[in-house]
Amino acid sequence: MLSFFKDYKLFAIVFGIISIIIIAIIYNTLNVYKPLPIYQPTMVSTELVDSTIQHQKKYHKIADFSLINQNGKTITQNDYKDKIYVADFFFTTCRTICPIMTTNMVEIQKKIINDNDVMLLSHSVTPDIDSVAQLKRYAIKKGVNDKKWNLVTGNKKEIYKLARKSYLAVKDNGDGGPFDMVHTENFMLIDKKRQIRGFYDGTNSEDISRLIKDIYILKEEYRD
Repeated sequence: MLSFFKDYKLFAIVFGIISIIIIAIIYNTLNVYKPLPIYQPTMVSTELVDSTIQHQKKYHKIADFSLINQNGKTITQNDYKDKIYVADFFFTTCRTICPIMTTNMVEIQKKIINDNDVMLLSHSVTPDIDSVAQLKRYAIKKGVNDKKWNLVTGNKKEIYKLARKSYLAVKDNGDGGPFDMVHTENFMLIDKKRQIRGFYDGTNSEDISRLIKDIYILKEEYRD
C-alpha cells in the first residue's frame, strides 16, 4: 500500500510539471505579439476613399502637408517626423459628434501626455470658419496641450485631399462640389512611417480604450 502511494505521488509530481509546461506554452501562444495591420485604400469603405486610389493595395502613406495650428504656427509632416499620432477631422461649431470626439481626444491626451513618441492632430473641415483665433479659443476651452496636440486649419482643398487621399477618413457630400466633405467620427492611428495602422470610432469609449492599447502595441515595433 505504501508503495502505491509513493508511485501515485511521483505520478502527481510528473503530471503537475507537465501541466505547468502545457499551460505556459498555451499562455505564450495566446499572448504572442501581433503587429497591427497596415491599412491600404482597398481595405477601407469606398465612400471614404477618393476614387483615384480606391484600388491601391500597397505603399499607402500620409502625404506631405502644410497647415496652421491654434497658435498661428505652420505645421508640416516634419513636426510629426518619427512620431506615432492620432488624427481626426472636426469643426469647432459642430454640435453633434464633435464634442464627444474632442472629449475622447482629451482622454487620449491624458494617457500620452508624458510620452514623447505620441502626438495628436485634428483637422478642421470648415477652415473658412475655424480661423487661428477660433481654434485658439476652442483649444483653451477644451484643455488642449499645445505641445501634444495641434488643431489645424488652412487651405480647404489641401484638407479635403488629405482627408480623402491620405487619411481615408471623410465622406464626399455627393452634391458635386469640388471640395465639400462630411466628416466622420473616425480616429486614425498613424505610425512613424506615416502609415495608417487603425481606425476607431471617436465617439465610442470601447474603441478609445482599444486605440490606447493599440498605441502601446505599435510602440513595440520600435522598441528595438
